[in-house]
Amino acid sequence: MKASEFNYKGHRNSYTELNEVYFWTITINKWQHLLKSNDNKMILIESLQWLVQKALVKIYGYVIMPNHIHLMWEQLSMNGKEFPKNSFEKFTAKSLVNKMKAVNDITLKNYSVDASDRQHNIWLRDPLAVLVTGRAMALQKLEYIHSNPVQPHWLLCNTPIEYRFSSALFYEQNIDEFGLLTHIREVF
Repeated sequence: MKASEFNYKGHRNSYTELNEVYFWTITINKWQHLLKSNDNKMILIESLQWLVQKALVKIYGYVIMPNHIHLMWEQLSMNGKEFPKNSFEKFTAKSLVNKMKAVNDITLKNYSVDASDRQHNIWLRDPLAVLVTGRAMALQKLEYIHSNPVQPHWLLCNTPIEYRFSSALFYEQNIDEFGLLTHIREVF
């Protein structure tokens, strides 16, 4: 079966625990390209920076794509009563909605939902969380993360280190523009 023929029909495992490293993927509702603009990507970066600065998470790798984000991270402690992943989802969704409202962005209607607890749903429910069990798996996930922007269906850059919203440059040249990253060798 070709990757393009794959149609996921089951329940994704979104369960995570504290102090474990996960490869985590969350996608924009309806796979829309809401994260195409750098301004919208920066909303995600700022949320991740806050989580790192508050010592709630360690981030070992990431890439922000036009319609999804991949993280390899570890949630260290709760943010009040919620997991850091929930704080990230809530803050970024609210910020993106508020930004669209402020400029009367007509695409906001694409995220409307009929729910008792919200008017809009930015993120698809049920993100993917895969427990990273060792160094080989961690390196494989980092390779996957870093190669995302150069995939033929994206072609966002020619080489992984050219893509600003990724940890590839950190692993190649030890440059961490946003101050987010911890090297995976500290864990595995």
